Amino acid sequence: MHVTIEVEQEEDGRWIAEAPDLPGVLAYGQTREEAIARVKVLALRVLADRLEHGEPVPEMSDVFSVMA
Repeated sequence: MHVTIEVEQEEDGRWIAEAPDLPGVLAYGQTREEAIARVKVLALRVLADRLEHGEPVPEMSDVFSVMA
């Protein structure tokens, strides 16, 4: 699974990041980087919650890489 994140700056200067493939996964930040970091954490929480409740989740092999 590859999670796409869309980012834009609001009129008040805050940044909003959203993962459109995961409904409800959006987060604000004072900087672009902060909004992205927050939405990544939220996306992982949503996917973990789905796993805990036995709900289907997309294939995760492409999301993380482990280096030796």
